[in-house]
Amino acid sequence: MKTKFFALSIILLGSISTIQAQKLKKFGSSIEKQVGPKTIKVPYTDVVSYLGYASPGNEDEVVDGKKFYYIYVWVPAVAPELGVRMMSPVGKTKIKGATSSKAYEENASSSDFFDTYVTLERSDIISKDNISVDAVKSAKWVTLERNDDSSEMPKQPSGNSYNSLLRYKSDTGNPTKALTVGLYRIGFTTYKTGEVKGTFLAEVAAPVKLPGVVMAKTIEDLKKGL
Repeated sequence: MKTKFFALSIILLGSISTIQAQKLKKFGSSIEKQVGPKTIKVPYTDVVSYLGYASPGNEDEVVDGKKFYYIYVWVPAVAPELGVRMMSPVGKTKIKGATSSKAYEENASSSDFFDTYVTLERSDIISKDNISVDAVKSAKWVTLERNDDSSEMPKQPSGNSYNSLLRYKSDTGNPTKALTVGLYRIGFTTYKTGEVKGTFLAEVAAPVKLPGVVMAKTIEDLKKGL
């Protein structure tokens, strides 16, 4: 009996270690490039990271019955593609150069996490001088892409692949869906019915350098970084 218990303990410890050891893979684009005889995926050379904490009652909007939270992103140049990914919880993952919100710093040790669901949206605001709380409320927003579950992301502590990742290529033939200079936002909620609660890492990336990208949870904080 002791032998069986010992063997089971080893299996359980191995499972826990695997979950703890899972790391965020390098964020790559969907754009292909021919290098000699090989075709490779062009890596994202510019990645901006944000650490946050979502809690019930702090949602920005209710959309189709779901409580949505927004992270605003100022994109200062034209991009061929943007990638967005979100992971919850952050756990012990270390992200160099990430913007860390006050809410995250106060709750970094929290074990809470949520089933992430993300959207990438573009507004009709194309000048940072026109960004204000009122302007954002009245702006027209177009959802460019969305994602619920991604097998490219680390599994959550539950063992499910419920973290999210999306890639969106610029549609240059459609002015409303081209990736131009302007104000964007990452919308996030939980796919399942319930509250959004837990730490999260959100990243926006591009295959070209975009000096001056700013990510912030509020318009006020975004303007401070512009």
